[in-house]
Parts: sequence; structure tokens; C-alpha cells
Amino acid sequence: MDSRFLGIAELAETPSVAVVVDVMRAFTVAAWAFAQGAEKIVLAESLDEALALKASHPDWVALKDGPPASGFDLVNSPGLLRFADLGGRTVVQKTTAGTVGALAVKEASLVLCAGFVVAEATARLLRTRRSDGVTFVVTGDDGQADEDLACAQYIARRAVEAATDAAQFLRRAGASRAAAELAEGVRQGVHPDDVALCLELDRFPFAMVATLEGPLMVLRPCAVPSLTDDASI
Repeated sequence: MDSRFLGIAELAETPSVAVVVDVMRAFTVAAWAFAQGAEKIVLAESLDEALALKASHPDWVALKDGPPASGFDLVNSPGLLRFADLGGRTVVQKTTAGTVGALAVKEASLVLCAGFVVAEATARLLRTRRSDGVTFVVTGDDGQADEDLACAQYIARRAVEAATDAAQFLRRAGASRAAAELAEGVRQGVHPDDVALCLELDRFPFAMVATLEGPLMVLRPCAVPSLTDDASI
């Protein structure tokens, strides 16, 4: 499998298969939303679009980066989201990097959104699809976020090598600038457990697939074959 690792601004053309990585915290939060019962997540282009979608669908749950704000129900924190009851709900998510990265590759034939919490399921889905080439979109810090690059490199390696050890990749992520900013309270809308939750390897058994549904980019959980069903292991 030929893997490329690009920042959002480096995407000169639409890839066939894209894995959009945002460890801290968009796609860790998305995975927790599904674990808490959310049916789907609509990835919004802007805060204004998120508020407009919420206004036209009052039963939807709007979520954003940063501190709480009028019109939004939740903030982009796995530590806070894990206590929410989202059974059957639609979540509208707008973040600084993760949702931007997914929307940048919305025309790709397969778009996966990932963090460490769904790394194995994501790698297994790539193996199942037998993709020749995969573009990993490193969303944070203009493509330089080491937590996202480490996760992307781990998933890429895990997609082709069963014995890949995650420890070094998790250490890199834990030592990243984003992890320090979350731990030190530099970022707002943060729970003390956020970093630890973002570094939980394979917490959830599903991958997350984003597809265009009409004018909206919609993220849904996707069950993948178990390890015992995967002949490549």
C-alpha cells in the first residue's frame, strides 16, 4: 500500500482513498459521540453553517471547538462528551482542523476519519478494501502536528504489518504540542482527561466513514471484520 502524508494545504488533487486524522480532538470526540449513541455526525463548513443546521433541526446537537457558546450544545472534548446521552441523535460538528480536513477530500471515493481510538478498525478496513494508495491527511498545525502524523503513520504501518507496536507512536503523540496545550489549559473547552482519552488505543471497534449525503458531509460508524475473520492477520 502506497501511503502519502499531507497537510490540508498540500492537497493538490482529490485522492481516491483518504484517511483524515485528528487525534486531539475532533475524531476522538466523533468516536465517543457514536459510542454514546449518536446516529450520524454532520461535518459543518463553518460555525454559521453549524448554527443554521441546528436552527433548522432543533433536535440536532451542535458541537464546536473552544469554550461553550450560544447556540451550541457541546464542546469538542471527549472528557465532557463521554457523559452525554446522544442516543439516536444527529450531531453537527465544526472544529478548527478535523472537519476542515474531511471536507477538503469530500469528493474522494472513500473518506475515513480517524484517531488512535479507532486505529485498528481503520487499518483493518483499509486491508479489507485492498487499496493500492492511501492519502493520510494530517490536519493539525498545518500538517505538522506530531500527534496526527504519528497516528497516521501507525495506521499506515498497521494496515500492512500485523506486528506493528503502537508504543512509540503513542509516545510521540503524548509528547506533542497539542497534548501539552491541552494538559496546561492553553486550549479552552477542555476536560482534564482529554489527553488520556485521545491516547486510548483501539477503544472502539468501528471505523468512521464520511460520505456526501446530498449537500452535507456525513460521518457514520462502520463495522469491520473481526481479527479472526481477517485472513491478512
